[in-house]
Amino acid sequence: MKAPTALSVSNGGTMQHTVSVLVENHFGVLARVAGLFSARGFNIDSLAVGETQDPEVSRMTVVANGDDRVVEQIMKQLNKLVDVICVEDLTAKDMIARELVLIKIAANASNRNDIMHVVNTFRAKIVDVSPESLTIEVTGSEGKIDAMLELLRPFDLKEVVRTGQIAMARRCELKAPAKCGGKTASCKTAKKIKKK
Repeated sequence: MKAPTALSVSNGGTMQHTVSVLVENHFGVLARVAGLFSARGFNIDSLAVGETQDPEVSRMTVVANGDDRVVEQIMKQLNKLVDVICVEDLTAKDMIARELVLIKIAANASNRNDIMHVVNTFRAKIVDVSPESLTIEVTGSEGKIDAMLELLRPFDLKEVVRTGQIAMARRCELKAPAKCGGKTASCKTAKKIKKK
């Protein structure tokens, strides 16, 4: 299983949250983590999962909109799951967040120069060319990607594939098995024994 994740829900008084979850790389963990959000009525805007530097540990980045109090409750419940190592809400922290997008766009001799101008402006790159289309790869913040898509829309977008956001804090590390969220490797083991 692979992992990064972020959460967000759009009602009055709610805000977008980016939650990072370190989990053991086991079958079914993703479904259990996502299930906690849906059980609380959170619509997950994006969910990215991938291995960390340790192949036994995955990092999930969840982006969703919701009430701060409810997000805090979800994080406490996530911390109780056996396969969860630690959880961090990156929303209020100084963080680096990026998303990768592939865009297939209709292109011909008359509009290719205009499309290339947009591609160069956003420091994107062309990764595939055919007589009828161009495929563009762009990495950046959600705002940058939304702005580029807006400029490309008049050219007839054929396909758009977004990875979802991944994020990490600039000045601190989320890693296992260091103490994190009040948990350590030893208390995680104790929790497993208790649950058997």
